[in-house]
Amino acid sequence: MDLDAFSETHAPEWDRLAELTRRRVLDGAEADELARLYQLTATHLSMVRSAAPDPALISKLSTLVSRARARIAGAHEPAWSDVKRFALVSAPAALYRIRWWTHAVTAACVIIGVVAGITAVNDPSVLAILGTPSERAHYVEEQFAAYYDPGLGFAGRVWTNNAWIAAQCVAFGISGLWPAYVLFANAVQVGATGGMMAEAGRLDIFFSLILPHGLLELTAVFVAGAAGLRLFWTLVSPGRRPRSLALAQEGRALFTVAVSLVVVLGVSGVIEGFVTGSGLYWWLKILIGALALAAFWTYVTVFGRRAVAGGETGDLTEDHAGAALPYA
Repeated sequence: MDLDAFSETHAPEWDRLAELTRRRVLDGAEADELARLYQLTATHLSMVRSAAPDPALISKLSTLVSRARARIAGAHEPAWSDVKRFALVSAPAALYRIRWWTHAVTAACVIIGVVAGITAVNDPSVLAILGTPSERAHYVEEQFAAYYDPGLGFAGRVWTNNAWIAAQCVAFGISGLWPAYVLFANAVQVGATGGMMAEAGRLDIFFSLILPHGLLELTAVFVAGAAGLRLFWTLVSPGRRPRSLALAQEGRALFTVAVSLVVVLGVSGVIEGFVTGSGLYWWLKILIGALALAAFWTYVTVFGRRAVAGGETGDLTEDHAGAALPYA
């Protein structure tokens, strides 16, 4: 193929197609012409690729065909609209649908933590597991408070650690066992630490340093565990939907929850990094944590209830997820 002759012959058609794609309004005849030239240029592109693959001409025609296709089929909505839909519709819908699972997981973990703390206070053998008397005294008097070192680096480490815990609950949620184990181990660890602090008469220090960030942070972990257990239950009992379809839909909604928790844990990390270990009054630090938790549940309840009432589940739209086969 003589590319120069080919380009010279079809250049008027390509120029006309480029002109039509730039126009904001097309009448009926121009729209038909746009479609015809799009098909013709796509054929030209295929011919060039197969017979004389010139990179410059291929790039030019590819860009032209892409713009014409977008003009004919309709351009995708700007990325910011996807972010807006995710923040105001998909994420709150996914979180709202698992709210009762979250409340159940929260209650179970609180009970386990309280039992672990009481056991640690009343059973010397449990305290012995946590360390020798001198090690426990050093931890209670110095290490526990020293851990909360204000700063951006500390906030980043906390965020990464908590995101990893939540990611485990999400990634291995379908097993049912792993999120239950992670939640149980986390509750026992927090409860036993509280028991050790209480045994040393430092329970006030424990709560003043745990509650500011822990109210939101632990809630995020509970949400992740609830989402994982919900996916496991979908595997066990898919309801009226085919099991494969139910798992696909709930799995995609689960990752909507996971992305949402990245933001939630980021906020709790900022609180832990800049508020918990700061010199603010203890009641003000706890108030900040309580307001953050209240803001989270207000967001989930207000936007989530509206989205779910409109039929949203947190799943992808049909354009992105693909249409599902009808089922009885």
